[in-house]
Amino acid sequence: MPICIPDQLPAIEILHRENIFVMQHQRACTQDIRPLQILLVNLMPKKIQTETQFSRLLGNTPLQIQLELVAPSGHVPANTPPEHLSAFYKSFEEVRSRNFDGCIITGAPVEHLEFEAVDYWEELTDLMDWTETHVHSTFHICWGAQAGLYHRFGIRKTPLDEKLFGVYPHRVDYRQSILFRGFDDVFYAPHSRHTTIVREDIEAVPDLRILASSEEAGVYAVYAKHHKQFYVMGHSEYDADTLQ
Repeated sequence: MPICIPDQLPAIEILHRENIFVMQHQRACTQDIRPLQILLVNLMPKKIQTETQFSRLLGNTPLQIQLELVAPSGHVPANTPPEHLSAFYKSFEEVRSRNFDGCIITGAPVEHLEFEAVDYWEELTDLMDWTETHVHSTFHICWGAQAGLYHRFGIRKTPLDEKLFGVYPHRVDYRQSILFRGFDDVFYAPHSRHTTIVREDIEAVPDLRILASSEEAGVYAVYAKHHKQFYVMGHSEYDADTLQ
């Protein structure tokens, strides 16, 4: 089934070349089907690259997906044309009244800053609180995962001696998780970050469960049992050559 993304989004041409079924908005409106509504909160600097990566993954499903793009208001990314943002992105205020089946909060290259020093921190925490009543399930990615764990559970990030950068082997810690159903005993995932979350800090919170981890890269995936939230420390959305 197709993923429905905004007309003229650069991802459309790329996904068509990869034989991924993309349906543009005009055609989607004629379909007698209720698609899954997914909100992508894109905090990455290269937004076109990131939105394409997530569109590719979301399009690899038997369900029809309607993707909505959101970026922090007032923040000007250095690597995305302003006209792209104005054409394809909404502010949080523009979607606040709506409900979504899922939300993805991406990573961001702001690890060197304290969370409260990030210029869109207040807006982001407001959005994270809003997801608890307006979104069925939320994925937090990399810095987005660290931000969510800090905001909701007070878990602080820890600086690494050197950047964690590469593709690392992982194991599933909690086999009953639907998220990792069908995974091999060992699976590989990319990481690119300067900070980490200490395993003991997560284990000290009863509502959190570690789903997968790596001896080299540390905790990989965490589930908040009573909030339907997932925190993924790596970048599984990356293309094969993104780190390169």
